[in-house]
Amino acid sequence: MKMAAKQGASPDSGYKPGLLVKTCHRQDHIATMRSLVFVLLIGAAFATEDDKIVGGYECTAHSQPHQVSLNSGYHFCGGSLVNENWVVSAAHCYKSRVQVRLGEHHIRVTEGTEQFISSSRVIRHPNYSSYNINNDVMLIKLSEPATLNQYVQPVALPTSCAPAGTMCKVSGWGNTMSSSADGDKLQCLNIPILSHRDCDNSYPGMITDAMFCAGYLEGGKDSCQGDSGGPVVCNGELQGVVSWGYGCAERDHPGVYAKVCIFNDWLESTMASY
Repeated sequence: MKMAAKQGASPDSGYKPGLLVKTCHRQDHIATMRSLVFVLLIGAAFATEDDKIVGGYECTAHSQPHQVSLNSGYHFCGGSLVNENWVVSAAHCYKSRVQVRLGEHHIRVTEGTEQFISSSRVIRHPNYSSYNINNDVMLIKLSEPATLNQYVQPVALPTSCAPAGTMCKVSGWGNTMSSSADGDKLQCLNIPILSHRDCDNSYPGMITDAMFCAGYLEGGKDSCQGDSGGPVVCNGELQGVVSWGYGCAERDHPGVYAKVCIFNDWLESTMASY
């Protein structure tokens, strides 16, 4: 069973049986993690060789110029550049200091397009709950402005909440669950936003107003561990942040995402304050 906030555990994390955040783990943690059926994997993750998007495809290089990798000696979460100074990610990805890597496609190869910028502030939503992964959003202020070019561009915050049925794109360097997919290269997946009814039926009593489901009830395609914090972009707007789910790509258990549109006021006011 997975409820996985899509990531690994940190001292700041809480644990809730069954929940799994979508991040990454070091190889020396794998045997232990496999023995735990109900585990909430929240906090800073540890990278492995085979952590990426399930059932997707390699993104056209640099077609997602807002996508960033959060790095702490290893890739542990994704994020989205929303202006030259700020990145949006998931609160369960929190570390007090991170390096933000922009302009990446192949995260193990230097391609000449990268910008590595350290954080100056990391700010979780004040109402974030590690118990039920509610309000799972976080802002990261860059220590210096990103240089905007064809490889590094911000994504717009939403002007309104996207309705059910809207097609979106999720991307990340998380678990592909495939030996053939090259997860070191950014992976993309097209997914529809699901109705609140389908979402609540998949996770009875667990879905709040700050969450939405997206994906396929038949399974086979999903975000996974290592994708946490990454973008769900719909019609050019950042509508979701990869958050948690039950397993990866399992039938009747789509991915759950933080609903960015309801955080606009907090995002804008926080960015204006620092």
